[in-house]
Amino acid sequence: MAGLLPIDAAIDIVLAATRPLSVETVGLLEALGRTAGEDVVSHAQVPPFDNSAMDGYAVDGAALAVGRTTFRVTVEIPAGRYVGEPVGPGAAAKIMTGAPLPPGVDTVVPVELTRPDGAEVRVLEPVEPGANVRGAGEDVAVGDVVIPRGARLGPAEIGLLASLGVEQVTVARRPRVAVLATGSELVPPGQPVGPGQIRDSNSFTAFGQVREAGGEPVMLGIARDEPEETRRLVAAALEADVVITSGGVSVGEFDFVKQVQEELGVERRFWGVKTKPGKPLAFGARGRTLVFGVPGNPVAAMVSFELYIRPALLALQGRTAIYRPYVVAASAEPVTGTKERTEVRRCRLERGNDGWTFTTTGPQGSGILRSMVLADGLAFVPAGYPGGAAGERFLVQLLDGSRPERPPYP
Repeated sequence: MAGLLPIDAAIDIVLAATRPLSVETVGLLEALGRTAGEDVVSHAQVPPFDNSAMDGYAVDGAALAVGRTTFRVTVEIPAGRYVGEPVGPGAAAKIMTGAPLPPGVDTVVPVELTRPDGAEVRVLEPVEPGANVRGAGEDVAVGDVVIPRGARLGPAEIGLLASLGVEQVTVARRPRVAVLATGSELVPPGQPVGPGQIRDSNSFTAFGQVREAGGEPVMLGIARDEPEETRRLVAAALEADVVITSGGVSVGEFDFVKQVQEELGVERRFWGVKTKPGKPLAFGARGRTLVFGVPGNPVAAMVSFELYIRPALLALQGRTAIYRPYVVAASAEPVTGTKERTEVRRCRLERGNDGWTFTTTGPQGSGILRSMVLADGLAFVPAGYPGGAAGERFLVQLLDGSRPERPPYP
């Protein structure tokens, strides 16, 4: 195992070679899922005026405080109407949710706590002065940094920017990621499979993983085990921000990728990590282009992406949060010992009264792609672990996905 890097050291080398991409300006709806390229500073306040938080009657809170319960209704204010005339002492404004408060009142009595009586309204229960009013600027004040640079722009962020009247947003450019599978044995969907051939799945899992991480995948197809074809396709791939090749990074006689990359000026930073699956991972760079060579086995390729490529893609976009969330969970089954490498086990998580537990998703071979389909986490068993009974606790990195059971909402 000489020369193999632990996970942390490999990640550090990858991130040290990663430089954020340039920024661009896009329309607000186009910014969904993108990364803020600069701080967004508010030039307005939200709400823009004091307004009612519910349907009811706007009154002077000081009158309520001294025990007044009957008010003369002098005006009705629907949402969208501004009334500039003050509501006099002892008077009330019938008001709808979202309508601006007129001068002279500062409290809204919910309609269900009132009883109309001709031209008056009676308050049936005590209401705290200032209640049920959304104050001007209580959400956002002028000068607030509402979206910091490096934040992901999700639905809430897009809505907040819309509430401020923002039409365009400066975002990080999406990294272009060239995806190239290697091996004469590979066949794309839609073509017949001959003897000894298998389907190319790595290009499609990489496509999905790149998209999920905010990148723009560029599918270059399959490089057959022939030096000139490999050189042509790798040269095209190197025009992108990131290159992902699958297969061709082991020590086989027909594995040309490393040789071709070196001929094209790729500087090798490391080759081999102490993980199972995923040992023959290669990483290098040519200028600012990051070059990853992931193993050909589909699970090893996906795990390698999760550990090393996904953080790099997020860092290229200037994201401040680049790692998956994780929990510490107890194994619900005995865990066998490992040797020189950290073992990454695909697992399902459950949460009980005593915290998180996990079970593996069946056979854990690096070619069993269904183990990833069934997984919602990756459990890390340390190198040299001597083995133990159920109940031992391990780090589990979460994967995206929904679950059928309803959360235990409080």
